[in-house]
Amino acid sequence: MGVSGSSTVRLIGAPVALADGPAGVESGPAALRRAGIAVRLERLGYRVEDAGDIESPTPADTAGPGDTRARYLAELVPVLEDLAAVVRQAREEGRIPLVLGGNHSVGLGALSGMTGAGDPGRGDGGRTASLGLIWVDAHPDANTPETTVTGNLSGMPLAALFGRGRRAYTGVGGFVPGACRVRPENTVLIGVRSVDEGEDEVVADIGVRTCTMEEVDRRGMAAVVEDAVRLALDGTDGLHLSVDMDALDPAVAPGVSVPEPGGLTFREARLLMERVAESGGLRSMDIGEVNPRRDVGNRTAETAAELVASAFGKRILPNR
Repeated sequence: MGVSGSSTVRLIGAPVALADGPAGVESGPAALRRAGIAVRLERLGYRVEDAGDIESPTPADTAGPGDTRARYLAELVPVLEDLAAVVRQAREEGRIPLVLGGNHSVGLGALSGMTGAGDPGRGDGGRTASLGLIWVDAHPDANTPETTVTGNLSGMPLAALFGRGRRAYTGVGGFVPGACRVRPENTVLIGVRSVDEGEDEVVADIGVRTCTMEEVDRRGMAAVVEDAVRLALDGTDGLHLSVDMDALDPAVAPGVSVPEPGGLTFREARLLMERVAESGGLRSMDIGEVNPRRDVGNRTAETAAELVASAFGKRILPNR
């Protein structure tokens, strides 16, 4: 066990569907629970606390998307603030927060809670902890209102983590405008294979390490994983792992909102999880974009639950 030295994992459901594409991700946390995440972690020796779900309206509950370049911004920001606060509380109580999404905007709320004090007057623009970040996704999620095609804020959380975007979105967790939750040199994207026009320029300007599927194919997943873990832990106090299930190939994870062919195999994804666990550096995690409406027999949620177990220490041969 001993991923981060804590023996207690706190599950936090974040059924966020605002600012996304096809409906269904709001049911992701329930699907992940049905897949037995808690039981799998308990078998590894963890104590599991389930904090339930934060409240999140669906688009049908709102008056409309509002800003077409940042859809549902006014409704989404309070939800992510609540998520950041719940994650922060778990961190302060010595728990390992495990956020069950919801769309990938939950990554912004989760990491804001892990690195912020909720008060922009404290720390480096609000930052109180030094963490690395491994972001596993078919998409960089680095759009801004200036580059976005859809206006979906679920395509912008990575940019917001580095202070790019609408002020309300980048300020989640008490951060001042332009502040970074993590350092670019400690951030690695893995599995990228679909990038919007202009989004690549944002990624390059931020300066994060981006491992596309072409690099995975060319160098091999083992080399990519070693680089990612090394960079995320270089001079930090640990790492946050953020997983969008569309990083995996649709043959493995069909139940996602935006499937992209040519993704990670189950073994490639599991290798990353196993290496993160082996490093002892995992401090928090979010996993999401499970869309039960598009899934087959809850297969994507089952795969996600198994990957979570591997990130928390499950091994093929547990005694070696």
